Amino acid sequence: MLHKINIGILFLTTFLAITALFPCTAQNNSNIARESIAATNVIWPAKLQKEVEFLCDSICDGRATGTRGNIEAGFHILRKFEKIGLLPLISATTGDTTFVKHFYAGKGMVGHNIIGMVAGSKKNPCDKYVIVGAHYDHIGNLAGTMYPGADANASGTVAMISLAEMFRAMKILGCTFKSNILFVAFDSKEMNLAGSNGLWEMLERGDLLDPLSGKPIRSSKISLMVNIDQVGCTLSPVSKDRPDYLIMLGNHSLPTGKRDALKMCNRMYGLNLHLSYDYYGSRNFTDIFYTLSDQKVFVQNHIPAVLFTSGITMNNNKKRDLPNTLDYDILCKRIELMHHWLCKML
Repeated sequence: MLHKINIGILFLTTFLAITALFPCTAQNNSNIARESIAATNVIWPAKLQKEVEFLCDSICDGRATGTRGNIEAGFHILRKFEKIGLLPLISATTGDTTFVKHFYAGKGMVGHNIIGMVAGSKKNPCDKYVIVGAHYDHIGNLAGTMYPGADANASGTVAMISLAEMFRAMKILGCTFKSNILFVAFDSKEMNLAGSNGLWEMLERGDLLDPLSGKPIRSSKISLMVNIDQVGCTLSPVSKDRPDYLIMLGNHSLPTGKRDALKMCNRMYGLNLHLSYDYYGSRNFTDIFYTLSDQKVFVQNHIPAVLFTSGITMNNNKKRDLPNTLDYDILCKRIELMHHWLCKML
Protein backbone atom coordinates (compact mmCIF):
# COMPACT_ATOMS: atom_id res chain seq x y z
CA MET A 1 0.00 0.00 0.00
CA LEU A 2 2.83 2.40 0.93
CA HIS A 3 4.48 1.63 -2.42
CA LYS A 4 1.27 2.55 -4.27
CA ILE A 5 0.94 5.80 -2.30
CA ASN A 6 4.53 6.76 -3.16
CA ILE A 7 3.89 6.10 -6.85
CA GLY A 8 0.74 8.21 -6.66
CA ILE A 9 2.59 11.09 -5.03
CA LEU A 10 5.35 10.85 -7.65
CA PHE A 11 2.79 10.90 -10.46
CA LEU A 12 0.97 13.90 -8.97
CA THR A 13 4.23 15.81 -8.47
CA THR A 14 5.29 15.14 -12.06
CA PHE A 15 1.86 16.13 -13.40
CA LEU A 16 1.88 19.42 -11.47
CA ALA A 17 5.39 20.23 -12.71
CA ILE A 18 4.41 19.57 -16.31
CA THR A 19 1.18 21.57 -16.17
CA ALA A 20 3.04 24.48 -14.54
CA LEU A 21 5.43 24.62 -17.49
CA PHE A 22 2.80 23.74 -20.11
CA PRO A 23 -0.36 25.47 -18.89
CA CYS A 24 -2.10 25.39 -22.26
CA THR A 25 -1.56 21.69 -22.90
CA ALA A 26 -4.31 20.40 -20.68
CA GLN A 27 -6.71 23.15 -21.76
CA ASN A 28 -6.31 23.07 -25.52
CA ASN A 29 -4.41 20.05 -26.83
CA SER A 30 -5.64 20.32 -30.41
CA ASN A 31 -4.66 23.98 -30.84
CA ILE A 32 -1.21 23.50 -29.31
CA ALA A 33 -0.60 20.43 -31.51
CA ARG A 34 -1.72 22.32 -34.61
CA GLU A 35 0.49 25.33 -33.86
CA SER A 36 3.49 23.11 -33.09
CA ILE A 37 3.09 21.24 -36.39
CA ALA A 38 2.77 24.52 -38.28
CA ALA A 39 5.94 25.80 -36.65
CA THR A 40 8.11 22.72 -37.09
CA ASN A 41 6.98 22.21 -40.68
CA VAL A 42 8.55 25.46 -41.85
CA ILE A 43 12.11 24.18 -41.26
CA TRP A 44 13.95 21.12 -42.51
CA PRO A 45 17.66 20.19 -42.86
CA ALA A 46 18.05 20.88 -46.60
CA LYS A 47 16.48 24.32 -46.22
CA LEU A 48 18.83 25.18 -43.36
CA GLN A 49 21.82 24.04 -45.40
CA LYS A 50 20.82 26.21 -48.37
CA GLU A 51 20.59 29.28 -46.12
CA VAL A 52 23.98 28.60 -44.53
CA GLU A 53 25.50 28.10 -47.98
CA PHE A 54 24.30 31.53 -49.14
CA LEU A 55 25.82 33.30 -46.14
CA CYS A 56 29.08 31.44 -46.78
CA ASP A 57 29.09 32.13 -50.52
CA SER A 58 31.71 34.32 -52.17
CA ILE A 59 29.04 36.99 -52.70
CA CYS A 60 29.11 37.55 -48.92
CA ASP A 61 32.92 37.21 -48.88
CA GLY A 62 33.21 36.43 -45.18
CA ARG A 63 30.69 39.11 -44.08
CA ALA A 64 33.16 41.50 -42.40
CA THR A 65 31.59 44.74 -41.14
CA GLY A 66 31.96 47.59 -43.61
CA THR A 67 32.43 45.37 -46.66
CA ARG A 68 30.19 44.77 -49.65
CA GLY A 69 29.86 41.13 -48.63
CA ASN A 70 28.52 42.14 -45.24
CA ILE A 71 25.94 44.39 -46.91
CA GLU A 72 24.89 41.54 -49.23
CA ALA A 73 24.35 39.32 -46.18
CA GLY A 74 22.40 42.10 -44.46
CA PHE A 75 20.10 42.63 -47.43
CA HIS A 76 19.50 38.88 -47.61
CA ILE A 77 18.39 38.86 -43.97
CA LEU A 78 16.24 41.96 -44.52
CA ARG A 79 14.45 40.26 -47.43
CA LYS A 80 13.89 37.22 -45.25
CA PHE A 81 12.32 39.38 -42.52
CA GLU A 82 10.04 41.01 -45.10
CA LYS A 83 8.99 37.67 -46.58
CA ILE A 84 8.30 36.16 -43.18
CA GLY A 85 6.09 39.10 -42.31
CA LEU A 86 7.97 40.59 -39.37
CA LEU A 87 7.09 44.14 -38.35
CA PRO A 88 9.81 46.78 -38.79
CA LEU A 89 10.40 49.21 -35.93
CA ILE A 90 9.94 52.98 -36.14
CA SER A 91 12.82 55.40 -35.73
CA ALA A 92 12.08 57.95 -32.99
CA THR A 93 14.29 60.57 -34.67
CA THR A 94 13.15 60.32 -38.30
CA GLY A 95 9.80 58.56 -38.07
CA ASP A 96 10.97 56.09 -40.72
CA THR A 97 9.79 52.50 -40.55
CA THR A 98 12.67 50.21 -41.39
CA PHE A 99 14.30 46.92 -40.45
CA VAL A 100 17.83 48.38 -40.57
CA LYS A 101 19.25 50.32 -37.63
CA HIS A 102 22.66 51.92 -38.13
CA PHE A 103 25.31 52.43 -35.47
CA TYR A 104 28.95 53.45 -35.26
CA ALA A 105 31.07 50.30 -35.16
CA GLY A 106 34.46 51.94 -34.67
CA LYS A 107 37.47 52.41 -36.97
CA GLY A 108 35.42 54.81 -39.10
CA MET A 109 32.83 52.17 -40.01
CA VAL A 110 29.06 52.05 -39.71
CA GLY A 111 27.38 48.78 -38.75
CA HIS A 112 23.87 47.63 -39.54
CA ASN A 113 21.65 45.70 -37.16
CA ILE A 114 18.52 44.20 -38.75
CA ILE A 115 15.51 44.09 -36.41
CA GLY A 116 11.98 42.75 -36.90
CA MET A 117 9.14 42.09 -34.48
CA VAL A 118 6.49 39.46 -33.94
CA ALA A 119 3.74 41.12 -31.91
CA GLY A 120 2.48 39.28 -28.87
CA SER A 121 -1.04 40.48 -29.62
CA LYS A 122 -2.28 43.07 -32.10
CA LYS A 123 -5.64 43.51 -30.36
CA ASN A 124 -4.08 44.01 -26.94
CA PRO A 125 -0.53 45.32 -27.48
CA CYS A 126 1.83 44.43 -24.65
CA ASP A 127 4.89 46.35 -23.48
CA LYS A 128 7.20 43.45 -22.71
CA TYR A 129 9.84 42.24 -25.15
CA VAL A 130 11.99 39.15 -25.62
CA ILE A 131 15.05 39.58 -27.84
CA VAL A 132 16.23 36.65 -29.97
CA GLY A 133 19.54 37.53 -31.59
CA ALA A 134 22.46 36.17 -33.57
CA HIS A 135 25.40 37.97 -35.17
CA TYR A 136 25.76 37.66 -38.92
CA ASP A 137 29.15 39.33 -39.39
CA HIS A 138 32.43 37.42 -39.56
CA ILE A 139 36.10 38.22 -40.19
CA GLY A 140 35.80 38.57 -43.97
CA ASN A 141 38.53 38.17 -46.57
CA LEU A 142 42.12 38.51 -45.39
CA ALA A 143 44.93 38.71 -47.94
CA GLY A 144 42.79 37.04 -50.58
CA THR A 145 41.56 34.23 -48.33
CA MET A 146 37.85 34.18 -47.56
CA TYR A 147 36.74 33.00 -44.13
CA PRO A 148 33.20 31.68 -44.69
CA GLY A 149 32.15 31.33 -41.05
CA ALA A 150 29.59 28.55 -41.51
CA ASP A 151 29.34 27.69 -37.85
CA ALA A 152 30.52 31.14 -36.72
CA ASN A 153 27.91 32.39 -37.16
CA ALA A 154 25.91 31.57 -40.27
CA SER A 155 24.49 28.70 -38.21
CA GLY A 156 23.18 31.01 -35.48
CA THR A 157 21.83 33.52 -37.99
CA VAL A 158 19.91 30.81 -39.83
CA ALA A 159 18.60 29.46 -36.52
CA MET A 160 17.37 32.94 -35.54
CA ILE A 161 15.62 33.46 -38.90
CA SER A 162 14.08 29.99 -38.62
CA LEU A 163 12.67 30.82 -35.19
CA ALA A 164 11.17 34.00 -36.65
CA GLU A 165 9.46 31.87 -39.33
CA MET A 166 8.17 29.44 -36.73
CA PHE A 167 6.64 32.11 -34.52
CA ARG A 168 5.05 33.81 -37.53
CA ALA A 169 3.50 30.47 -38.47
CA MET A 170 1.98 30.27 -35.00
CA LYS A 171 0.70 33.84 -35.29
CA ILE A 172 -0.98 33.09 -38.61
CA LEU A 173 -2.94 30.36 -36.82
CA GLY A 174 -4.07 32.89 -34.22
CA CYS A 175 -1.66 32.22 -31.36
CA THR A 176 -1.00 35.14 -29.01
CA PHE A 177 1.85 35.69 -26.57
CA LYS A 178 2.32 37.75 -23.42
CA SER A 179 5.48 39.32 -24.84
CA ASN A 180 6.52 40.76 -28.17
CA ILE A 181 9.53 39.11 -29.80
CA LEU A 182 12.33 41.18 -31.34
CA PHE A 183 14.42 39.18 -33.81
CA VAL A 184 17.83 40.81 -34.21
CA ALA A 185 20.63 40.05 -36.66
CA PHE A 186 23.61 41.73 -35.03
CA ASP A 187 26.44 43.23 -37.03
CA SER A 188 29.95 43.88 -35.67
CA LYS A 189 30.20 41.17 -33.05
CA GLU A 190 33.76 40.76 -34.29
CA MET A 191 34.38 44.45 -33.53
CA ASN A 192 34.12 44.27 -29.76
CA LEU A 193 30.37 43.48 -29.76
CA ALA A 194 29.58 46.87 -31.31
CA GLY A 195 26.22 45.70 -32.68
CA SER A 196 24.71 44.53 -29.41
CA ASN A 197 26.19 47.52 -27.57
CA GLY A 198 24.70 49.77 -30.23
CA LEU A 199 21.27 48.19 -29.74
CA TRP A 200 21.50 48.66 -25.97
CA GLU A 201 22.31 52.35 -26.42
CA MET A 202 19.28 52.73 -28.72
CA LEU A 203 17.07 51.10 -26.10
CA GLU A 204 18.47 53.36 -23.39
CA ARG A 205 17.81 56.47 -25.48
CA GLY A 206 14.35 55.34 -26.59
CA ASP A 207 15.37 55.53 -30.27
CA LEU A 208 13.21 52.55 -31.31
CA LEU A 209 9.42 52.76 -31.33
CA ASP A 210 6.99 49.85 -31.21
CA PRO A 211 5.26 49.62 -34.64
CA LEU A 212 1.86 48.99 -33.01
CA SER A 213 1.77 51.22 -29.95
CA GLY A 214 4.22 53.88 -31.17
CA LYS A 215 5.82 53.90 -27.72
CA PRO A 216 9.59 53.71 -27.14
CA ILE A 217 10.99 50.24 -26.55
CA ARG A 218 13.05 50.84 -23.42
CA SER A 219 15.71 48.60 -21.95
CA SER A 220 13.54 48.25 -18.83
CA LYS A 221 10.91 46.49 -20.97
CA ILE A 222 13.27 43.69 -22.05
CA SER A 223 12.37 40.60 -20.01
CA LEU A 224 14.78 38.15 -21.68
CA MET A 225 17.65 38.13 -24.16
CA VAL A 226 18.38 34.93 -26.11
CA ASN A 227 21.60 34.79 -28.11
CA ILE A 228 22.47 32.05 -30.61
CA ASP A 229 26.15 31.79 -31.47
CA GLN A 230 27.70 28.76 -33.18
CA VAL A 231 24.98 26.14 -33.01
CA GLY A 232 25.50 24.00 -36.12
CA CYS A 233 28.41 21.64 -35.39
CA THR A 234 28.73 18.29 -33.67
CA LEU A 235 32.53 18.44 -33.66
CA SER A 236 32.94 19.31 -29.96
CA PRO A 237 30.42 17.12 -28.13
CA VAL A 238 30.01 17.44 -24.38
CA SER A 239 30.06 13.64 -24.20
CA LYS A 240 31.99 11.62 -26.79
CA ASP A 241 29.11 9.22 -27.43
CA ARG A 242 26.46 11.99 -27.83
CA PRO A 243 26.89 14.20 -30.91
CA ASP A 244 23.23 15.24 -30.51
CA TYR A 245 23.78 17.87 -27.84
CA LEU A 246 23.04 21.51 -27.02
CA ILE A 247 24.77 23.86 -24.57
CA MET A 248 22.75 26.53 -22.78
CA LEU A 249 24.57 29.07 -20.64
CA GLY A 250 22.71 31.47 -18.36
CA ASN A 251 19.90 29.21 -17.23
CA HIS A 252 20.55 30.49 -13.70
CA SER A 253 19.45 33.99 -14.76
CA LEU A 254 15.89 32.80 -15.43
CA PRO A 255 13.11 32.88 -12.83
CA THR A 256 13.32 29.78 -10.64
CA GLY A 257 10.07 28.34 -11.96
CA LYS A 258 11.35 28.35 -15.56
CA ARG A 259 14.77 26.77 -15.10
CA ASP A 260 13.50 23.26 -15.89
CA ALA A 261 11.70 24.34 -19.06
CA LEU A 262 14.43 23.30 -21.52
CA LYS A 263 14.73 19.84 -19.98
CA MET A 264 10.93 19.42 -19.96
CA CYS A 265 10.57 20.52 -23.58
CA ASN A 266 13.40 18.21 -24.62
CA ARG A 267 11.57 15.28 -23.07
CA MET A 268 7.96 16.20 -23.86
CA TYR A 269 8.56 16.83 -27.56
CA GLY A 270 10.75 13.74 -27.99
CA LEU A 271 13.86 15.61 -29.14
CA ASN A 272 16.09 13.96 -26.53
CA LEU A 273 19.16 16.08 -27.06
CA HIS A 274 21.99 15.80 -24.57
CA LEU A 275 21.75 19.08 -22.64
CA SER A 276 24.53 20.90 -20.84
CA TYR A 277 24.16 24.02 -18.71
CA ASP A 278 27.86 24.76 -18.40
CA TYR A 279 30.85 24.96 -20.72
CA TYR A 280 32.33 21.46 -20.73
CA GLY A 281 32.16 21.14 -16.96
CA SER A 282 34.42 24.10 -16.23
CA ARG A 283 33.07 26.89 -14.03
CA ASN A 284 35.80 29.28 -15.16
CA PHE A 285 35.18 28.67 -18.87
CA THR A 286 31.42 28.89 -18.27
CA ASP A 287 31.84 32.34 -16.72
CA ILE A 288 34.13 33.44 -19.56
CA PHE A 289 31.99 32.20 -22.45
CA TYR A 290 28.81 33.53 -20.87
CA THR A 291 30.14 37.05 -21.46
CA LEU A 292 32.01 36.62 -24.77
CA SER A 293 29.12 37.14 -27.16
CA ASP A 294 26.23 39.52 -27.79
CA GLN A 295 24.39 38.70 -24.57
CA LYS A 296 27.19 40.40 -22.60
CA VAL A 297 25.68 43.91 -22.38
CA PHE A 298 22.37 42.46 -21.21
CA VAL A 299 24.11 40.35 -18.56
CA GLN A 300 25.99 43.41 -17.36
CA ASN A 301 22.70 45.28 -17.02
CA HIS A 302 21.02 42.46 -15.09
CA ILE A 303 18.63 41.36 -17.85
CA PRO A 304 17.98 37.59 -17.85
CA ALA A 305 20.05 36.29 -20.76
CA VAL A 306 20.96 32.90 -22.19
CA LEU A 307 23.39 31.70 -24.84
CA PHE A 308 22.68 28.68 -27.01
CA THR A 309 25.76 27.15 -28.61
CA SER A 310 27.38 23.91 -29.71
CA GLY A 311 30.79 25.14 -28.62
CA ILE A 312 34.04 26.23 -30.21
CA THR A 313 35.66 23.82 -32.64
CA MET A 314 39.06 23.52 -34.34
CA ASN A 315 37.45 25.17 -37.40
CA ASN A 316 36.90 28.48 -35.61
CA ASN A 317 38.21 31.44 -37.61
CA LYS A 318 39.65 29.08 -40.20
CA LYS A 319 38.88 28.91 -43.91
CA ARG A 320 37.74 25.33 -43.35
CA ASP A 321 34.65 26.50 -41.38
CA LEU A 322 32.53 25.41 -44.35
CA PRO A 323 28.83 24.54 -44.74
CA ASN A 324 29.59 20.84 -45.23
CA THR A 325 31.09 20.63 -41.72
CA LEU A 326 27.71 21.27 -40.06
CA ASP A 327 25.16 18.64 -39.04
CA TYR A 328 21.85 19.93 -40.37
CA ASP A 329 19.72 17.16 -38.86
CA ILE A 330 20.99 18.06 -35.39
CA LEU A 331 20.76 21.79 -36.13
CA CYS A 332 17.11 21.26 -37.03
CA LYS A 333 16.46 19.50 -33.72
CA ARG A 334 18.25 22.25 -31.80
CA ILE A 335 16.08 24.90 -33.44
CA GLU A 336 12.92 22.93 -32.66
CA LEU A 337 13.93 22.67 -29.01
CA MET A 338 14.74 26.39 -28.78
CA HIS A 339 11.34 27.14 -30.31
CA HIS A 340 9.42 25.00 -27.82
CA TRP A 341 11.45 26.47 -24.95
CA LEU A 342 10.82 30.03 -26.11
CA CYS A 343 7.09 29.36 -26.19
CA LYS A 344 7.29 28.69 -22.44
CA MET A 345 9.28 31.87 -21.83
CA LEU A 346 6.74 34.21 -23.43
